[in-house]
Amino acid sequence: MSQTATLSPFEILARYERLSLVHSSDTPEKLEAPGLWRGIGYRAGSRLFVSGIDEISELLAVPVLTPVPGTQTWLLGVANVRGNLVPVIDLARFLFGERTVQTERTRLLVVRQSGGNVALMVDEVFGQRTVDAEQRRTAEQEDDPRLARFVEDRVGEPRLAVFSMGKLVRAPDFRQAAAA
Repeated sequence: MSQTATLSPFEILARYERLSLVHSSDTPEKLEAPGLWRGIGYRAGSRLFVSGIDEISELLAVPVLTPVPGTQTWLLGVANVRGNLVPVIDLARFLFGERTVQTERTRLLVVRQSGGNVALMVDEVFGQRTVDAEQRRTAEQEDDPRLARFVEDRVGEPRLAVFSMGKLVRAPDFRQAAAA
């Protein structure tokens, strides 16, 4: 007769929990390596970007948007994301004045900011990108003045602009979405 046959259902579940915790993965710690940085690659307009994986809380398909009157053209509206209203910003329009045309590849990058989340509409997401020490060593400075305040440098091949979501959400013009 097995040992589990004499246990109550609660004791069986507690045993399974103990066994699973013994075998839990330390994957995040094991994947960290000195000199490696991980980010999410995406395109806004004609430019390729990468932002820290820790700066983007989730990726979403574009839901139904409700327009907000009296706002800048780059504020597309608000979306209901699991019961929370989240402002949706057209990143290419904010940065370059170019409207993002929605396709099946268009995505929202959800970013935390003080007071809640904000979603940035981008043309497409390429997924995770890893930048190593050699790519950092051969990085180029950003030469587009519209991006210089948000971009640390450009790395890899093709060149990806390392875009700081933290700098973006703290920028005074980004925080002022009311129409002038």
